[in-house]
Order: sequence, then structure tokens, then C-alpha cells
Amino acid sequence: MDVSFILIILLFGAVATYFVGDKWASKAALIFSTCAFAATLYVIYRYNMGEKVSYLQTWMSRPRIVIGLQADGMSLLMLLLTTALTPIIVLTSFGNLFPKSRSFYALILFMAFAMAGTFLAVDGLLYYIFWELSLIPIYFIALIWGSGEAERRKKDVVKFFIYTFAGSLFMLVAFIYLYTKTGSFLNLHLYNAKLTDTEQLWIFLGFFLAYAIKIPIIPFHTWQANVYQKAPAAGTMLLSGIMLKMALYSIIRWQLPIAPKAAHDYKYIFIALCVAGVIYGSILALKQTNLKKLLAYSSLAHVGLIAAGAYTLTIDGLRGAFVQMIAHGFVVVGLFYAAEIISRRYKTEEIAEMGGIRIQSAKFASMFMILVMASVALPGTFNFIGEFELLYSLAQANIWLAVLGGTTIILGAFYMLRMFQQVMLGDKGTKVFKDVTFGEGFTFVLIIAVLLFFGLYPRPITDFVTPSLQKVLVYINQIN
Repeated sequence: MDVSFILIILLFGAVATYFVGDKWASKAALIFSTCAFAATLYVIYRYNMGEKVSYLQTWMSRPRIVIGLQADGMSLLMLLLTTALTPIIVLTSFGNLFPKSRSFYALILFMAFAMAGTFLAVDGLLYYIFWELSLIPIYFIALIWGSGEAERRKKDVVKFFIYTFAGSLFMLVAFIYLYTKTGSFLNLHLYNAKLTDTEQLWIFLGFFLAYAIKIPIIPFHTWQANVYQKAPAAGTMLLSGIMLKMALYSIIRWQLPIAPKAAHDYKYIFIALCVAGVIYGSILALKQTNLKKLLAYSSLAHVGLIAAGAYTLTIDGLRGAFVQMIAHGFVVVGLFYAAEIISRRYKTEEIAEMGGIRIQSAKFASMFMILVMASVALPGTFNFIGEFELLYSLAQANIWLAVLGGTTIILGAFYMLRMFQQVMLGDKGTKVFKDVTFGEGFTFVLIIAVLLFFGLYPRPITDFVTPSLQKVLVYINQIN
């Protein structure tokens, strides 16, 4: 078995889920996504045993395009994130009744297929195809099953689609230009392209525009909060938990090793831009009265720190970025799931209309509190490991950048704890909050178990990804 088998499971699962009908769609999606997760664990086991699990097959000879799926520490870790979160996201949707549910769950699996392909692809054109394919299902998920006024939702979702698609075209142009220089789309050939300083700068900027919109980094963030708010909970989880990680991963896999000279020459500009996003996102989160928008801007602040760490071009920054991508993926899915449960019970997302939940459901309040603590990087949680490494890498670049980046922890603690107080505490009021069901509690336990286990013992993750990062760092440091 190689990594291509996982893509086959997800793609076949998407088709099968559509044809089983609305009644069984959710169960079929859960079965296939769980099978993909189990297959990923088996592939990782074989990889650790030294067996070959990559896939390489020539697709076209002119132009030379290869179906290349690479299995290394970086790609397999992101594949694991994708296949681990997908069944959890499917499980969180069981409390909702979606019209045309077979289409809804089929699109979730198809999106997981596209995102997994993006993480695995080592041929630039194949990577671009997967990158764009992932945009199609989330467009329909947000447009058809989203909330709010239909016309307004359509406007926001179309803006998101055009914005991200247009940005990706610059990346495509960069790949085409690189092909004219190397005669190949394979990443190892692109890493060794003989580019002038000017060529590297333009290639770097072409990739940056695509990634900055997807992450997003300010000032390319204007689509995020509205789409996060209006998309159904599963769509928001896919966007924040996995999809934005495609861009963060791609910075390290593609942008930095292809244009290392530009990365070194202009790194402080891009680090400063990312740190500015940390501060800006935190300030916007402080002002929010809508729970999902608060979480959206909180995510903006945290991913800005991840991008800043990656641009430090240090092993600590790259490793911290991967650790924090995994930690952020789980915690943000947990937080948006909690917001979805509150919205189901209270029929509102406005924080001012909430309160008194702790009195009615101490179990839910306790689990939500653990997620909040993980979000603000409390020692003992997985997020603390990632943010510590990221801030340490920033300190190596410039101590003041680390100080400014650290505001995400201080401001994050303030607005997240204030939000917890307003949403969970206070008198019972007039609204009834039904206690969590077994399925809801089980989903939270899965997420919290990951955050606490790897918070106390992160070595399996760090040891797994470090060798691959060291190999990429060799190309990043080839600037002569």
C-alpha cells in the first residue's frame, strides 16, 4: 500500500456517499473517512519501517507532468491531520439535518481528497490542480448550506472564490516560468533552478500572493470573517482546521526552497507583515460581539504567528510551524464545534444573548474551558509547544519581533477568557441549554485527548517531522 491508496479511498468514498442516498450519507462519510485515517496510520507505520510508500508515475511526456505523491515527514504529518480531522468534522455534523445531505457529505470527502492531494503532490502542476480542486467543494458547501441572508451569503462566498482563485493564478504563472527554466515541474528540479535574484523575487511574490490570501495574511484577510461566519460549521472547520494549512505547508514545501535568496533578503519584511497580522487579528477579536467572528479573528492571529515562524528560516521556526499547524487544527475545530452546539441550543451567535451555560451543563463548560486554555497556549497543552518554538525562532531573528508576536498569547488570553465568562457564566436566564449528548461529548474527548497527550509528550511529532525539515532547510540555505 502506498499513499495513492488513501486518495482512492477518499475519492471513492465521495462518489459512494453521493449514491447511497440522503438517509445513509452521513454514516457512509464517517466510515470512508475513518478508513482513510486508518490507512494513513498504516502507511506511516510502513514509512517508519523504511518501506517505500511514495508514488511516482509519468502522466504526460510533453509537457513532462508526473503523478508524483511524496511520502516524507512533512507530507505524511499533514495527511494525518487531514484524515484525522475529516471523520471528526463529519461526526460534528450529525446534530444537523441538511437538505440534500448526500451532496453535503460527498463534498466533504471530495474536499478531503483534494487537500490530501495538495499535501502529497511533488509535481508543481499536479499540486496546482489539487490546490484549485479544494476550492470547489467549499464554495458549494458555504453557498448552499450556509447561514444568513442568501444574497449576502452569495456575495461573500463569491468574493472568497474569486479572491483565492485569482491569487492562485500568480502561482500558476510562477510554475509555468519555472518549467521554462528547468523543463520539469518536480519540486527537486525546481529547488535547483538557476534563477537570478530578480527572478527569485518575482517567483517568491507569485507564491506569496496565493498563500497570503489562503492563510490569510493582512491585508488579504477581508474575506475570512464573513465566510467563516456564514459557512455551516463543517465548512468553517474544513477552512480553519485544514484548508489554510495548505498554504502554511506550501510556504515550507515550495516557496522557501525554490526562492531561497529572496526568502533571506526580504525575510524581515514578511515576518513583520505576519506579526502585524497577529496584532491586528487580536485587536479585531477583542471588538467582536459574534462568537464565530471572534473565533475567526483569533484564528487569524494564531496562523499569522505560524507564518512568521516559517519565514524565520530556522529549524525551530519550521518545526514550530508544523507542530502549531497540528495543534491549531484540532483546537480550532473544537472551538467552532462548541460554538455550533451553543448556536443549536440558543439559536444565536451573539455573545450578549448567551450566558448561564455552566449552571445547566457543567460537562460542556469544562470541556470548553480546556479548549480555551489550549487556544491561549497554556503549558501542558499541545499549542504551548508550538507557540514556544515559534516565539523562540522569532527571538533568534529579532527579540522585538518575538515580543510583538507574543502579544497573541496576552491578548488571546484576555479576549478568550472574557468570552468564556460572558458565554458560560452568569445566571441561568430564560434560555434552556440541554446537556451534551454522548456523541457530542465523545467528539470533544477525542479532540481534547490529542491536545493534552501531545502537550505532555510532543516527541512523536517533532521526531517524525524534523528529518524532512532538515532536508528542506539545506535547499533554503543554498543562497549563493
